[in-house]
Amino acid sequence: MAPLGGLFLVLLVAAMASSTVPFSSAALPRFEQPIKSDGSLSLLAVGDWGRNGTFNQSRVAFQMGRIGDDLDVDFVVSLGDNFYEDGLTGVDDKFFEESFTSIYTAKSLQKQWYAKVAQLFFVDTTPFVKKYWKTPNKHHYDWREVAPREKYVSNLLKELDSALSESTATWKIVLGHHTMRSVSDHGDTEELVERLLPILEANGVDLYVNGHDHCLEHISSNDSPIQFITSGGGSKAWRGVFDPTVDKLQFFYDGQGFISLQLTKSHAKIVFYDVFGTVVHQWSAAKNFNFFM
Repeated sequence: MAPLGGLFLVLLVAAMASSTVPFSSAALPRFEQPIKSDGSLSLLAVGDWGRNGTFNQSRVAFQMGRIGDDLDVDFVVSLGDNFYEDGLTGVDDKFFEESFTSIYTAKSLQKQWYAKVAQLFFVDTTPFVKKYWKTPNKHHYDWREVAPREKYVSNLLKELDSALSESTATWKIVLGHHTMRSVSDHGDTEELVERLLPILEANGVDLYVNGHDHCLEHISSNDSPIQFITSGGGSKAWRGVFDPTVDKLQFFYDGQGFISLQLTKSHAKIVFYDVFGTVVHQWSAAKNFNFFM
């Protein structure tokens, strides 16, 4: 990982059950995203968006284009639930054009989109959530190359733990779809808190960023430096849904919006934007190191 080695480790946790990868027989797939000549990296992250431009999706997209231009973003991450309500029927489904291609038209957004999501590591969190395995269910899930669940999850956790522990990156960031900590509709995902969170804490992960709840959130862990970030305001928002958490709530906004993430070797900055592109919250951190030649 020459361009990113020692600076950033971004682990993106896939949200789509149909996008499965057989971890029992292969290591986590790795992807590289070159950094800028000054050693920085910037991106936008948005989740829960595809609704033909309705529910303010088009307005959020416009502001993403404006901020993307200001920051000269390197790529965009979609945090899952990309096409409502029933996904795509195939590669020729016109809904892709109506909800993606014709919506995110700004020049600054014509960059790589990691939409399932995947950047450095491709992991699937959906099998963690037990309710998806219950029958009967109004939804159908394709569990090929995933079942049996426990074997898949165990192998996934081993691969993730290994990738994180071997990394010498300054910033370790995990992005996914399901909430780890949340004060909105879905709340904490118990299975992720029990099985994934301890691995993130043990390996010094700085950020866990997700969608799933249709709002913007920033929650600080009481037990570790991990910051929990929700960016699920790509279109339809859930107004007035709030349930306090045991961790420290830094920010909550029950409307549409998105976030930007800027990284250098020594600094990280997250900015939250509402549907008008107004900065509604921001967080930054610094890491200082002494280097000996």
